Amino acid sequence: MLTEMLVLLGVVPLWEYIPWLSWTRRFDGVDERIARVAKAFDEFLEMVIQEHRVRERRDDELDLVDILLDVQRENASCSPLEDDTIKAIILDMFAAGTDTTFTALEWAIVELIRNPATIKTLQNEVRGAVGSKDEIDEQDLEKMPYLKAVLKESLRLHTPLPLLVPRELTQDTKVLGYDVASGTRVIINAWAISQDPSLWKKPEEFRPERFLETSIDFRGMHFELIPFGAGRRGCPGVTFAMAVDELALAKLVHKFDFGLPNGAKMEELHVSESNGITIHRKGPLLVVVTPHAF
Repeated sequence: MLTEMLVLLGVVPLWEYIPWLSWTRRFDGVDERIARVAKAFDEFLEMVIQEHRVRERRDDELDLVDILLDVQRENASCSPLEDDTIKAIILDMFAAGTDTTFTALEWAIVELIRNPATIKTLQNEVRGAVGSKDEIDEQDLEKMPYLKAVLKESLRLHTPLPLLVPRELTQDTKVLGYDVASGTRVIINAWAISQDPSLWKKPEEFRPERFLETSIDFRGMHFELIPFGAGRRGCPGVTFAMAVDELALAKLVHKFDFGLPNGAKMEELHVSESNGITIHRKGPLLVVVTPHAF
């Protein structure tokens, strides 16, 4: 379901941009596909909510759905939280918090494998900070500036959501000398910004060190790097997404060494990108993973 939804989000029907072709909407099948996926998600989320309502609960096993249902019960008389709202919140976490987070981690691993010196530097940092202990916590992550730089560089070079989320102007605006009317849909090409040679030195290269030399961050204050958008409409899940990616990547490079099958050279690993609302690597990533001997 999630894959089909992301495919549909990446579909750009011609009638959206040429209104007089809207009559073709009846024949392209997009509306039917959207309705089918929406129905499947609604049924799935309804099942999840009902299962949580009837199951036995333990305080140490509460999840997001349990908490939302508690809020619904506590506010039933004054400000009711409808089931449809709960479904929307779950879907936001399930979709926005899954695919883009996975994509960022996937590209980070690809680029690390393609750059042996970089992954060695990262492994030395992580293993030096953590040692041989099993778990990595947030305090450990604070000792890993190179890890954070690697993820920033991965987000810059392979922006998971290259065109971000479309916006609609609420008033007439002038953009770069052009008059843009209220109600116009505006698309920001975050990928092009992150590849602009006037903003980045050798933007085609994967070089995490650039973020050790600058204070540029991705939280919406530096417009050279906006993988999560900017302003009040920036991604609300940026802290969650980066915490997940930092912990996941740190654990992977801490516990394992990486290689390619059949004697392939790391530098030859391709970085071809698929088309869609999110940019994945084209084709599966095949890697030989070996537990590291401490």
